[in-house]
Amino acid sequence: MNYWLMKSEPEVYSIINLQQDGQTIWDGVRNYQARNFLRQMQPGDLVFFYHSNTNPPGIVGLMRVVKTDIADPTQFDSSSKYYDSKSTPESPRWQTVIVEFVENFSQPISLTTLRKKFSAEELIVIKQGNRLSVMPVSDTIAQKILAMQHNTSDRYPLLHTS
Repeated sequence: MNYWLMKSEPEVYSIINLQQDGQTIWDGVRNYQARNFLRQMQPGDLVFFYHSNTNPPGIVGLMRVVKTDIADPTQFDSSSKYYDSKSTPESPRWQTVIVEFVENFSQPISLTTLRKKFSAEELIVIKQGNRLSVMPVSDTIAQKILAMQHNTSDRYPLLHTS
């Protein structure tokens, strides 16, 4: 199992929207490095849901990847701001995933708190100038984030690697 962090502005799509919807396609990613991370995801991977462009920004919940290797439908929709005229259904340039709601954190973990606990090498989201909307999180850091939220390392025993 791998761990990831994905950002969304709460005005665009929030953890509450995901909780209500149950599942969603994570569309509209138009950065090649973020797209490549989406291509690496596997069903069952856990993803930290990060609210960006809000006060305060931070990790607000947890979701799980349920389906991978999906052509992002917005690339073919000429009325979408994510339309890509160079993409075709036969040769799509943008892939994405479907995620499902796992948990809404009772206390969000703010960017300020993340900066106090981790270095930019440990957690890409805190790196100055980072604009990626999708990024990997190491197992060690994922466990520490979960422990921060749940005040225990036993809540998610299946997340521990042996």
